Amino acid sequence: MGGKVFVSIGMSLDGYIAGPNARPGNPLGDGGMKIHRWVYGVEAWRERQNLGGGGTNVSGEIVEENFERAGAYVMGRRMFAEGEEGWPDPPPFRAPVFVLTHTPRDPWERQGGTTFHFVTEGPEAALERARAAAGGKDVQISGGAETVRQFLNAGLVDELEVHLAPLVLGSGVRLLDGVDPGVTLTPERTVGTGEVTHIRYRVATG
Repeated sequence: MGGKVFVSIGMSLDGYIAGPNARPGNPLGDGGMKIHRWVYGVEAWRERQNLGGGGTNVSGEIVEENFERAGAYVMGRRMFAEGEEGWPDPPPFRAPVFVLTHTPRDPWERQGGTTFHFVTEGPEAALERARAAAGGKDVQISGGAETVRQFLNAGLVDELEVHLAPLVLGSGVRLLDGVDPGVTLTPERTVGTGEVTHIRYRVATG
């Protein structure tokens, strides 16, 4: 039996995971990078970005935990397009990544164990391939919002972890707009710091 399927995503207090005008060259949109200020000084995150330094704290432990548990990733085409220009080589994933797209493309192999595979058959097919590649570890649904909503509405997510930043973004892309009201979120863990509150929910449908 495979591992869990989880989402780990940053969000503003008013529900946005990205600002307006998100596009390649402007990842996370106008102001969206502020949602993730808490992570930029974390050693575990910086190491995956090929950067030195950083500190260790409870947020760093959560970042490291999520990296360690993920044996494969699934993401949408827009998230891939925004990150393709900015991710270092090796990219931070260090595991297979399955990109939902309508346009066939050969796998793109990068350093450090990351290969991007492009899946045209839909979310269920991408998840099936990710589970097989994960080798019994968990699969992370990385985003963006539309991809996360597809997986939530299909009942394919076991855990949703929100990293809630203490800021109001005002506009942009909301995470939960269009999520089926039948999706039930039960808090399992809450960890608060001065910069962010990490909330992990167990997800159920029906």
